[in-house]
Amino acid sequence: MGPEDQNRWTALFVLCMGSLMIVLDTTIVNVALPSIRSALGFSATSLAWVVNGYMLTFGGFLLLGGRFGDLFGQRRMFLGGIALFTLASLACGLAKAQDFLIGARAVQGLGGAVVSAVSLSLIMSLFVQPAERAKAMGVFGFVAAGGGSIGVLLGGVLTDLLNWHWIFLVNVPIGVAVCALSLRVLPAGSGTSLDGRLDLAGAVTVTTALILATYAIVNGNQAGWSSGQTLGLLAGAVALLGAFFMIESRVKVPLVPLRMLRLRNLATANMIGVLWAASLFALFFLSALYLQLVLGYTPLQVGLSFLPANLIMGAFSLGLSAKLVMRFGIKPPLGVGLLLAVGGLLLFARAPVRGHFVADVLPSMILLGFGAGMAFNPVLLAAMNDVDVHESGLASGIVNTSFMMGGALGLAMLASIAASRTSHLAASGSGHLAALARGYHLAFLIGAGFALIAAVLGAAGLRPAEVAAFDDHEATPSTVEPVLADRGL
Repeated sequence: MGPEDQNRWTALFVLCMGSLMIVLDTTIVNVALPSIRSALGFSATSLAWVVNGYMLTFGGFLLLGGRFGDLFGQRRMFLGGIALFTLASLACGLAKAQDFLIGARAVQGLGGAVVSAVSLSLIMSLFVQPAERAKAMGVFGFVAAGGGSIGVLLGGVLTDLLNWHWIFLVNVPIGVAVCALSLRVLPAGSGTSLDGRLDLAGAVTVTTALILATYAIVNGNQAGWSSGQTLGLLAGAVALLGAFFMIESRVKVPLVPLRMLRLRNLATANMIGVLWAASLFALFFLSALYLQLVLGYTPLQVGLSFLPANLIMGAFSLGLSAKLVMRFGIKPPLGVGLLLAVGGLLLFARAPVRGHFVADVLPSMILLGFGAGMAFNPVLLAAMNDVDVHESGLASGIVNTSFMMGGALGLAMLASIAASRTSHLAASGSGHLAALARGYHLAFLIGAGFALIAAVLGAAGLRPAEVAAFDDHEATPSTVEPVLADRGL
């Protein structure tokens, strides 16, 4: 391996470290949620904003972050995103008030969006040979999936041995190291000239619309679902979404070209992504609360409980998902994966107050690990099947944005439903733990419904992708992985 090759693989290591920070922050928080709730006095529904504050800005600025990278240089934006994420992590770790923590989480999401948007572009520019690109993408994907396992374990260890502040403070030394190494090994591109207007108006309107809608749902129980506040916020969200589509139809360089939303597979994949994420994000959020508040698990025990699902998802990211797609096409792995997730959610919907890990938690985690591992890549590949190769990154970004937004709205809604059900049962005389468990049961049941609808949409709405045309003799790792890598997987 020559010096140039060594530098490229060192650069990949740096990019993976940056990605690891983002993934860690997504999973490490779930384990500490009950501790954060107790320390800062969050209610059961407002606690969702610790997650939603991050997801909304992450999803809202994911596409704009990629556009900034094209215009101002990928390395420059990667460094800026890491620096912003690191400073926001420090602010989260020092937070002593609810609003301050939620605000810092929102800034974290902005930094994370920029890092995520430009990391894949940097990999594509560093590794131009299909075989090397496939290998690099596999390593990057494995780190992203493996980071979930590290996050739940590290969250449990830090919360148990120290306190919840350290789940954020751990990002600071990693961020400083990534910034220092980036200046040495990442290529310093200058970007393109500002030949088109930045679609700031589009990013602001769509993000504000989703924030208003999520706020209305999160506070629906307290304000009343038919109150002027709730209906007014929802009406404002609809008006802003209308303004967003009007802006996108008129600007020279839109954030989301509307012609792409008319593509059948891309549109279907977007709907699947919203529903799938609504069930998945709510599952991990609410199951962490169930394990701690109902079963009495410590944060470390919660982290260990999530480990089987994350390990299975990591194994699929190393190539199992790609091989299934090439062997059976897109629709069968997607449908089977979503149905396995439905089964896992239904099992959680019956988890008792005095549940046991082996009988009541582990089967659900295994089914959800297989389901998420099988279904995620087919959704992305289906989205990119209708677009040219040079637009595959944008198509992937659109689906990722839908996934993040669906997760935020689904989490807000299901957390609110669970809290409402629990309050109603408690007022009717049910015991505290029984009321909590049955509130979570209803949310898990609705989440299973979301995943089931997504499976039906995939079966009915997706056209067979061109990769499904490979026969058994062609479906080998040497031919499969470069195809997936060239399509952004």
